Amino acid sequence: MTDIPQFIIGGAPRSGTTWFCHALDRHPAIVMAKPFIPEPKFFHRDELYAKGLDHYRATWFPDPDPACVYGEKGSYYLENPECARRIRDCLPGVKLLFTLRDPVERAYSNYVWSRMNGHEDEDFQTALELEETREANLDASLRFVHPNAYFSRGLYARLLAPYYALFAAERILCLRFEDLCDGPEAVLSRVHAFLGVQPRPSDALDLGRINPSREPDAPPLTEETRQWLRGRYAEPNRELAALLGPEFRPW
Repeated sequence: MTDIPQFIIGGAPRSGTTWFCHALDRHPAIVMAKPFIPEPKFFHRDELYAKGLDHYRATWFPDPDPACVYGEKGSYYLENPECARRIRDCLPGVKLLFTLRDPVERAYSNYVWSRMNGHEDEDFQTALELEETREANLDASLRFVHPNAYFSRGLYARLLAPYYALFAAERILCLRFEDLCDGPEAVLSRVHAFLGVQPRPSDALDLGRINPSREPDAPPLTEETRQWLRGRYAEPNRELAALLGPEFRPW
């Protein structure tokens, strides 16, 4: 079957992508690439992409059932414009799912995750101020991870632009993390319909929080930093609203 996978969850990090991976895999007609961790990262990492599409499918989608819909999750695909081109070249008919979170809250969650994993020892405000310098001098071993890219990962309109340039808008579904938290059953049913399978809202039940950021010693997000970030994200959020239209409510 040359069209596998039929869909990709492409990001954003810290925005519910792992939850979707688990929830969608509950559906009898959906098969997610396994193991869930580590993610395939095929379109993101140069050395994996160089192995070719046959290697990708043999590794992550062996013995496919033609009655099922197959998908994978790559949390970093959104932030890498090269992924958009690679996915289009290999899977021109694929459907793309992106979950977007209030960029201020997403940035702080990313910061806590980086502290939890030993990649951060600054307070949040300092880390934000250092982001541009750190990115410019990123160690080669971290070039596919960017553990300190907090603000830039919330510039959603800029990150989505390569995908909308290469794929028809009806093949892309952008969801709000906050809507997932408020009504997971309705959001999951919407995704099922997007993927062309029978909606099963009950698959959203009893999953709880998956892959949360927890670091008890992490400095808090202060109100001063929160308002500073709100100001920085004001124009990018307007750009996102213009890109996605009135159905998507920005923050």
